[in-house]
Amino acid sequence: MKSFFQFLNEAQSQASMQANKLNLKSDGHGGWLDTRGKFVATTEDGKLKFVDKKKKKAEDETTAKRKAAPAKPETKTKKDIPQETGAERAKAGEADQTSGEPTETLTTAFGRFNPPTVGHGKLLAAAKKAAGGADLKIYPSRSQDPKKNPLDADMKISFMKKMFPDYSENIVNDDEMRSIFNVLTTASEQGYRNVNIVVGSDRQAEFENLAQKYNGELYDFDLIRVISAGVRDADAEGVEGMSASKMRKAVVDDDFDSFRRGTPKELDDGDTTALFNAVRQGMGAKKKKKEVAEMWEIAPKCDPRGLRDQYVSENIFKIGDIVENLNTGLIGEIIRRGTNHLICLTKENYMFKSWIHDVMEAVVNYPGPSGVPGSQREVGTDSHREYTMRMTGTLGIKNLINKYKKKK
Repeated sequence: MKSFFQFLNEAQSQASMQANKLNLKSDGHGGWLDTRGKFVATTEDGKLKFVDKKKKKAEDETTAKRKAAPAKPETKTKKDIPQETGAERAKAGEADQTSGEPTETLTTAFGRFNPPTVGHGKLLAAAKKAAGGADLKIYPSRSQDPKKNPLDADMKISFMKKMFPDYSENIVNDDEMRSIFNVLTTASEQGYRNVNIVVGSDRQAEFENLAQKYNGELYDFDLIRVISAGVRDADAEGVEGMSASKMRKAVVDDDFDSFRRGTPKELDDGDTTALFNAVRQGMGAKKKKKEVAEMWEIAPKCDPRGLRDQYVSENIFKIGDIVENLNTGLIGEIIRRGTNHLICLTKENYMFKSWIHDVMEAVVNYPGPSGVPGSQREVGTDSHREYTMRMTGTLGIKNLINKYKKKK
């Protein structure tokens, strides 16, 4: 029979494991604090029990009003109730007639934008419309590799702000936002009650299933809505058919005219040339020479048959491989191979499904953030040498010199 202390230790261990997944810290008295130091949960029956955000907020507001209120009691009317900051209320908030509390909604979009294209402008416009004047945050992913993510996060965001100046303040450069889970967990910690996630129509079901699955466990929202930014057609001309895959293919083909058609008018010819060269440099492609990598590697949607042949032959995406979902940023180990999809498990034991054209081999040489600030990429500095070694997977300086030494 287990002793009382065994039960107690097991309960504390289970709560601690759950708290670690949510980046919560113990206050030493059975309570848990978020990254901002706010009390968010207690330990009950061996599990985390989150405080009622609605109730706590109402109590805090009541306490503050009592301190500031005059001695004479004041009768509240509907006009006195704080109004919602955004023009659009979430349905759940509208149905809550008892508290009169305004709905707090965050609208967000998470994506690679590598490179950013005129098609992404359609996504940002849809996100702005969904926000209706409330908070809007755009999170570009942090992944970087020569084949599918040639631009580092800092450079990518710099170009995005030039291409989409109307959304410059909404584009967030935060190296902690590496996956959609990071975005949702942070939003929950910040006190948002509802969240709108805006994605392309081809990714709506994937984000819907994933976001709803872990609500109440990783984060806690009253309402999660996954909103389509519109239908995407890879064969269409213009904005609807534009994609980052086509842009990378244009770079490999040294087709600047096609690349230019994929950028908005806000980006002048000089900046477009700079973006073209940055993508080419990031991919390691040489001018007017075909890229060594196969098309299915750099632009899988442009060569689905090549990708399929490699997958069926088990040359790629084997059981046990570590891969990253290009849409959500989640990284996990492949535990099952389907006909055209993979079932993966993160190190925190969260399961997700990905189509084979939506994943890449995870970059595991360097565990830190993808890319470094420009000041650390100055040629001749120690920081640039270290950055180069990380990007090439080189462990020692001698190995680095021999690896790139010219052969006579």
